Parts: sequence; structure tokens; C-alpha cells
Amino acid sequence: MSKIEYDLAIMKDVMVNMRDGIRLATDIYRPAMNGEIVEGRLPTILERTPYNKEQTGMVKKAEYFVKRGYNFVAQDCRGRFKSEGEFYGYANEPPDGYDAVEWIAGQPWSDRKVGTMGTSYGGWVQSALALLNPPHLASMFPNVSIFNAGLHSVRHSGAFEMRWLAWSYSMATSSKEAASDTTVETAFLENRFDELITRWPIKRGETPLRLTPIYEKFAFDILTHSDYDEFWRRTGRGWMGDVEEYMDDHADVPMYYSGCWYDSYCRSTTEFYAKMSKVKKSPVKLIMGPWTHGDAETFARTYSGDVDFGPEAAIDYNALRLRWFDQTLKGVDTGILDEPPIKIFVMGGDNGKQNREGRLNHGGQWRFEHEWPLSRTVYTNYYLHEGGLLGTKPPDKECSSIKYVYDPKDPVPTIGGNLSALSTQLPKPEYFDVIERSWGVERARELYKMLSVPLAKVGAHNQIEAPDVYGAKPPYLPLSSRHDVLVFKTQPLKQDVEVTGPIKVELWASSSAVDTDFTAKLIDEYPPNDDYPNGYAMNLTDSIIRARYRDSFEKPNLMEPGVIYRFTIQPYPTSNLFKKEHTIRLDVSSSNWPRFDLNPNTGEQPSLSHRTEKALNAVYHELTHPSHIVLPIIPKDNLG
Repeated sequence: MSKIEYDLAIMKDVMVNMRDGIRLATDIYRPAMNGEIVEGRLPTILERTPYNKEQTGMVKKAEYFVKRGYNFVAQDCRGRFKSEGEFYGYANEPPDGYDAVEWIAGQPWSDRKVGTMGTSYGGWVQSALALLNPPHLASMFPNVSIFNAGLHSVRHSGAFEMRWLAWSYSMATSSKEAASDTTVETAFLENRFDELITRWPIKRGETPLRLTPIYEKFAFDILTHSDYDEFWRRTGRGWMGDVEEYMDDHADVPMYYSGCWYDSYCRSTTEFYAKMSKVKKSPVKLIMGPWTHGDAETFARTYSGDVDFGPEAAIDYNALRLRWFDQTLKGVDTGILDEPPIKIFVMGGDNGKQNREGRLNHGGQWRFEHEWPLSRTVYTNYYLHEGGLLGTKPPDKECSSIKYVYDPKDPVPTIGGNLSALSTQLPKPEYFDVIERSWGVERARELYKMLSVPLAKVGAHNQIEAPDVYGAKPPYLPLSSRHDVLVFKTQPLKQDVEVTGPIKVELWASSSAVDTDFTAKLIDEYPPNDDYPNGYAMNLTDSIIRARYRDSFEKPNLMEPGVIYRFTIQPYPTSNLFKKEHTIRLDVSSSNWPRFDLNPNTGEQPSLSHRTEKALNAVYHELTHPSHIVLPIIPKDNLG
């Protein structure tokens, strides 16, 4: 691989013209030696971001690659920080990205080969520009990126992922309006997101978002477009990346997709790989680790949430990207194309004790694979039974069900899972006036802006309420003890069972309401030990279905109270080894707050309804309505 040979020189705030005349602020990092820029043409890595091209993480990435013989270009997206224009999430990224790639190719320091990288929004903008197939795009490395925002990213099977409202709020806080007017900034900082949503649903014009009209428009557009309509497709300014409909348009270049089992784009990442690898001739690769949403710093950790996966879990992410770009941009044989196309981390296998950092030792190991889903998968139905049993034998009772009341005013709190950007501002410390007097108002304000924390726990956690769980109430008992959480689990396993791949829950259910939600959560339940005398319920993956979308995401259809319907719930894929004596557990309920918005059960638009009703929901596990979860079992004698 390329070694460190150079220093770097920076050209800041170069204003690059887009096709409509808007100029985007761009920093250009180039290799230098002895204070002089290295002459000649070199390959270039482009990263476009709405989060400030001058952030510390971006500078560190630029230094890493430039010192190893690359140009690195960082660009603020339209309307953000020093770039001109108006920012409406995702709308202008395809043409802007195309124009940035082709501008780089025309520079005298460019060898006309451009690679792209970036995380989250920075991953999606790569796919956006690739759909316009710029001639000089040569390689891509999207990390934790959206595949279809309308079905399983912003909206999730009809429900709204609340992290997107938090993201809109955060983006408005760092908007140009806030930067130029301290009154606007103060309004956001003093109206915290966690307090705002206690009055759910929020009202248009009645939050600080009204001070940043374009950000308010974006927030309410994604809140109110609950049907899978044209807003979520490519047409119009609200396009948010339904890549599948335009696969043929996407550039055919080497692509390396990276993702995490506890990331909000876990399903998107695996679907990107599965679909691109089938229709493109260029190499396509995938890596899935046990981490949460993040980049190099996150992937260097061995843990996610409250669970540790062992020293093998951590990777040098920049070194992986360097191997890729050396191979695909410089033509250096790093061996990365000789490896099988997929590398996954199979979680599990450790002793379940508590380590010195206070986390559960779950363990795991890396493994190469050749396809996704794995061809040797044995899809196995685990049926729900009376008494909370989960087993491979179908139910044989003619009438069997269990009922519970879902009250939108008392939702099941979120404890871990596939979350990102669901953050809020901390309350101002009591001593903040002292900081202002000592450091000055402006510096103190900058400090306070950094005091942002996750609103809900992220990653793997024991499913027990606690004082630091949003919405939890004393006496802080396990979620399984709630009246509105149905628990189904196997007998203690007689041997290890590996579950790797996509998961599906087929639920037969009815409700007293015309609309409600059903949720499903897969859990690896540890037996008791000295460190965890009550065992440990480790969440793996979860999902939701809004009842009105049971048949179609385009055309909602309310329920008839009391009628039994079939619902398909698709938790994100995972890879986990359930050890001998553990139990496979499935929790079913109707809320997961604040991961998803609350269904008021009234049949009205959830983001607009100002009244709620309790719903009496029933889940069936009988001969003619055999509710079950489909698990992708990997045979023990054929693990790759």
C-alpha cells in the first residue's frame, strides 16, 4: 500500500461553479515536499458534506490520504456553511456532485480519476452523483448510506423515524440563519428537542424551525408524506434516493459498501450490495461490522452500546479505504480484489461476563462470504405459541391469541437499536453564567453548542428501563414486564445456533382501532450468571409496521376493528451466534418511542393528529393464523 511520503498544502474556500451558477466552497489538499506543492497529476478523493468541510474529522482524513500520494477535495454542500445557495436536504446533490467530479477532472493537478468517500449523508451523495454517471468517476466507498429513504430510512414501513426530525432540528441549529443571527441560534439552543417532542405532534410555525423556513419545510415534508408517493422518488426537489428504480443509470465503477449491524442504514447497506453486485460488471464489495453509526473512530472500537465484541471487532478503517483506492485509482495490487467480496462480523461466542469497562462480553469473529444473503441459509420458521413459547413446530390450536392495550400516552421506551442522529441539547449547567463571565459569551456559546447527547441509547443494551432511558419511569423494570410487551422465547438452546441474514416476522393480528402499529424485536437472552443474576436480554434488531400500510405503502387502507389481518415486519439483517443455553426471544408490541413516531390509533395522519385513543390489539398464534419469525439459520457444519 501507499506509504507516507509527503506533507500537505491546503487551498481553502475555492469557490467552484455549479451548472446553475451557484458556487460551492471547496478545500483542496495536495501533497507537498519541503513546503512546495508536488507537481504532476495524481488521483483525487472527493468527500462532500453538509456538516462543515473544516471539521476535525475531515482534516484528519485529508491528511491521511494526501500524505500517501492523493489529492483530497472536501466540499460544503449547497447552502451549508461557506457554500452559496439554499439547502433543502438531498435535493440538489445529484447535479452538484456530478459537477464537482467533473470540475476536479479538469484541473491540472488531477489525473482525471476521481474516487468518492463519505459517511451517512456523505455516503448518500456519492450514490446521488453516481446516478448521473459522471465520466471521470472511477471508484466509490460509501459508508452507512441510504438506499431507499421512503421505505426503510426516513419512513420505515410507514412509520416515521424520529431521528430525522432531530436531524432537521440539528441542521437548522447550524444553518446560515443561525450563524448570522444569535437570536435564531439561541432559540434552538433553549428549546431542546427532547422537551419539544413531549408535546407530540409538533405544530408547523410553533417551534424554532419557523425561524429557518427551508429547514421547517423539509421537516414537515418528511413528516407529512407518509404514503410512498412521488416525493420519495426521483421526481421533484424532494427526491431522497430511491436508487432501486434507477439502477441502470448508476455508474458502473468499483464500489465498496461499508455498514454496521447496529446502524440506522444496516438494511440499506446490504441491499446496496445485493442489488449492485447483480447488475454491475465492476467489482462490488461489502463489509458489515458490529458497530453503531460512524466512521474510522467508531470502527476502531470493540463495543457497541453496552456490549463488547472482543479485540477482533476493531479495524483500521482508513487503512481499508487506502487498500481500496490504491487498487482502484492507482492500479496498485493490494490483494483486496482477490479476497471474497463480503466480509461480515458474526457476533457472539464469548462468556457473557462483565468486563472491566462494565460491558457484557459477547465476542465474535470476522468471516469472508461470497454472496448476500448466504446461499447455504436455511430459512426456519419459529412460531409463536400460547404461554410465550417460540418454537419450530406450528401451532395446532384452533383458537389462541393474546391481547394487550396500546396507549400512545404510555409508549414502550427505546432501549438501544439501529439509531443515529437522534440527539438533543443538554440543559445549560447551573454554573453556565460563570463560564460566560470567565470565557466570554461567544466562547461559552460555542461550548454549549457542543453539549449534544443521544436522546435514546444506541446499539446493544440490556432491555431494562433505567433513569437514563428516555421515557422510562420508576421502578425501572425490564421491558418484558410491561403489560403491552408480548414475549415469546425458545427453550434454552441445546446447541449453538447462528442467525445471519435478512429477517422477517409474519404476524396475524387485529385491533379495536382503525389504525395502529405493531413492532417486533429479536433478542439474544443470556442465562443468569454472577455478573448478571437476572440474565441479559441483548437486542439484535427490530422493526415496525403501520397497519394501514400492511398491503401497500403507496395506497393505505384502514382496518376494520376486530378483523384479523396479516402483517409483514422486516427487522434489519443481523449476524449473531446464539450460544448453547441461551434463548432466542421475540418481543411484540405497538410502540418504540422515540425511535419511531407514535400512532394515535385514530386513523388520522399521525404527525398531525392532536387526539389519541387506546387500542386493544390482539396477536394470534393458532392453526389458521400461525404468527412466526423467519430466521436465516446457518448450518453449524457449514460455516464458511
